[in-house]
Amino acid sequence: MSFEGGRLIWMNGRMLPWAEATVHVMAHALHYGSSVFEGIRVYKTPDGPKVFRLTDHVRRLYDSARIYRMPIPYEFDDLVGVCKEVVAANKLMNGAYIRPIAFRGLGEVGLAPKPDHPVDVVVAAWEWGAYLGAEGLENGVDVCVSSWQRVAPNTVPALAKAGGNYLSSQLISTEAKRLGFTEGIALSTDGTVSEGAGENLFLVRGDVLFTPPSTASILTGITRDSVIRLATGLGIEVREQSIPREMLYLADELFFTGTAAEVTPIRSVDHIEVGAGRRGPLTKQIQDAFFGLFDGRTNDDYNWLEGIDMPRVAAAGGG
Repeated sequence: MSFEGGRLIWMNGRMLPWAEATVHVMAHALHYGSSVFEGIRVYKTPDGPKVFRLTDHVRRLYDSARIYRMPIPYEFDDLVGVCKEVVAANKLMNGAYIRPIAFRGLGEVGLAPKPDHPVDVVVAAWEWGAYLGAEGLENGVDVCVSSWQRVAPNTVPALAKAGGNYLSSQLISTEAKRLGFTEGIALSTDGTVSEGAGENLFLVRGDVLFTPPSTASILTGITRDSVIRLATGLGIEVREQSIPREMLYLADELFFTGTAAEVTPIRSVDHIEVGAGRRGPLTKQIQDAFFGLFDGRTNDDYNWLEGIDMPRVAAAGGG
């Protein structure tokens, strides 16, 4: 991805050139990880660019901030509108990735921030292709079980999409890549399967689709929820339950889900082929239903797609 050129970022109520959207080196978030964020996809559709589950993503941003007692100083509906405005201002007609982030900015230095500590809010958008590679969407990716476990319950809240949580993800993903894999899978502290470094996980055994529960130290992903609903609508049985590690080696199919990863098949775990070592039929069925939302093959029965009035918003400018 490239951030060069005339990119604009919305920061604390103003649309700024990319290079001017800066943060003070003494910002609380830089020292203590006090940030919450979202990743949101915009897809090119026959009816123009559409944002996928924008309202749900922004709601989770506010929920994450609430867990950390971090008041976001903007109204919910206004921030939803800002996300669309940033896409339009950057003329991202062919799809985009939106990154809203709220973080404790410059204030008193100290671990426990005061209630009136300043909270900065930024929304950026850029073009971003398949996170785990375009070929991976069809051929699948090779993964490993990481030596790093997810955080234990009642330590760091996994349901918050907080910047500090992704230190765990960095360890998992970096280890996997160092060992020659595309991505890593982490276990919970009880040894059961949790999730990928930045993705939720689904497993197919027979005709049943399994996924770890919210109590497995996972971020309950919005794409995960979408897949559960789409699969149920297709008549596929879905079970949210604890998954032992060895089931990864016995699965007929495995796939990741996430805003960045979308629906990506897994073809091997720890060098053991999953099923036939390629994308399986149920995974393809789920992919077709998911990506069909954006080309018209799948009806948007849940009103997940939100339009962007590109000419009107772009003409309005930033602010």
